[in-house]
Amino acid sequence: MAAASVDPGEAMERSVRERVPPLLTDLYQFTMAYAYWRTERHHEPAVFELFFRDNPFGGGFSLFAGLHDCLLFLRTFRFTDEDVEFLRSVLPPATEPAFFHFLRGLDCSSVTLRSVPEGTVVFARVPLMEVSGPLAVVQLLETSLLCLVNYASLVCSNAARFRLAAGPRRKLLEMGLRRAQGPDGGLTASRYTHVGGFDLTSNVQAGFLYGIPVAGTMAHSYVTSFSLLEEVRPQTLVARNGEPDPVDVISLTKGWLRRVCELLGGEPGKISEGELAAFLSYAIAYPQNFLPVIDSYSVGCSGLLNFCAVALALCELDYRPVGVRLDSGDLCRQSVEVRRVFRLCSEHFSVSAFDSLIIVGTNNITEQSMVELNKKENEIDVFGVGTHLVTCTRQPSLGCVYKLVEVRGRPRMKISEDPEKSTVPGRKAVYRLVDAEGHPFLDLVCLAVESPPEAGVSLSCFPLMCDNTRVSVIPAQVTCLRQEVFTKGRVTHPLSSAAETRVKVQSSLQTLHPRHKRLQEPDSYGVALSEKLYHLVTEIRKGSSNNSNFLLAN
Repeated sequence: MAAASVDPGEAMERSVRERVPPLLTDLYQFTMAYAYWRTERHHEPAVFELFFRDNPFGGGFSLFAGLHDCLLFLRTFRFTDEDVEFLRSVLPPATEPAFFHFLRGLDCSSVTLRSVPEGTVVFARVPLMEVSGPLAVVQLLETSLLCLVNYASLVCSNAARFRLAAGPRRKLLEMGLRRAQGPDGGLTASRYTHVGGFDLTSNVQAGFLYGIPVAGTMAHSYVTSFSLLEEVRPQTLVARNGEPDPVDVISLTKGWLRRVCELLGGEPGKISEGELAAFLSYAIAYPQNFLPVIDSYSVGCSGLLNFCAVALALCELDYRPVGVRLDSGDLCRQSVEVRRVFRLCSEHFSVSAFDSLIIVGTNNITEQSMVELNKKENEIDVFGVGTHLVTCTRQPSLGCVYKLVEVRGRPRMKISEDPEKSTVPGRKAVYRLVDAEGHPFLDLVCLAVESPPEAGVSLSCFPLMCDNTRVSVIPAQVTCLRQEVFTKGRVTHPLSSAAETRVKVQSSLQTLHPRHKRLQEPDSYGVALSEKLYHLVTEIRKGSSNNSNFLLAN
């Protein structure tokens, strides 16, 4: 009996429930929720905002990612009896029993989420998500939402930078699962590096869950596991052109190897028999998917010669080999030499399939090494990137924060000794202003009650982190950046697949001016407060200073 098919959408939602249950949070969320409940403030309407303070990797932008999982998390947020019993065991003994009954009945039916669309180019200090609802509930959501957005946005942004470094022509393969921070980190990386611009992943589970094209052939261990041609089993292959009799591929390949050595001046004594056996064994198993790693011993003396011999044998049998992978040494120099040999074989042996062979480069590639590789002559068609992509070695965290901005309809503000840690109070709307050439040039943060800015009409605003500096701008276009995506326990905006969000990323990046996309020393993108919001900030700061002596009041 055939196994029942599994819907990837259902599998993904189950994955979110299992990975992000309500207990995946910090303990102080529960102690605060209890204190709110104890003082009967738990039902007060409150508004939190999620944002980050600095663009990652010293760059000029970030990409917003993780919304899809946030929505699934909100939709399934609910404490089980087992959850509540565990909380009884870890919260202070003074916690009243009725509080646990309150927790058991909690869900997100009174929560509303307004958000920037997933895959949008975003900038530091712009409120990306607004979470409103009962104070205790929206407080409990903090850590989980930050966990879902922080890494997803960071690794997606990192992938976009690798894509910019590689250029649009080359394909990019994400292969970082073995180096990722655990299984969940590996899956999240595969998903959001694809969203950020990578074409392929080596992660099979990510392919199943998110529909990402998967790729991979062999490792060095496969090559080095062979020693002799006698280990090749079977040793025959039926030609693809319909000839019924199996062909002795070993004899055929030996003949081609002699001809390749004559053409290239190869020395038979330096060719690894085990490597040739590995290549033959794999080619017989997958004659249409032959792409070996050719640097297990020596690219020039063995790997390239063995590949050409096996590939020519496959072509004679009407199969099309795919290409080779280089995983060590000077990738640029080697790729140029490999391409020269492919062209020489194509011309000398009249085998046109060699003109379309691809070269994959993988060797601990970083963003900077990608940039340097592109400055040199090279023939690499596909870059495989692992460690430095998925671990975000240049910056381990985006640093998203989740801050209270309103309670009971009254604006709230954190006023810190460190100005960068101060928050902007009040419920807001965010607008993206676009110039006459179609490039965004300013994100304007306004109070929600304000009328939206109008295209072609001058407005005054105050750029963030520029004290008392007023500027006037005239936008050619105005876009409201956030939309309602969750309310009354329901997702109100269609969930996007990884492929759909990937298209959104590329579209959003294309509109951004090149000066903001430079990998080194980009121009700063403008983020500003409306006049009304700026004056509210000023008034609250003054009020805080005037009210600091309340203990001395009668």
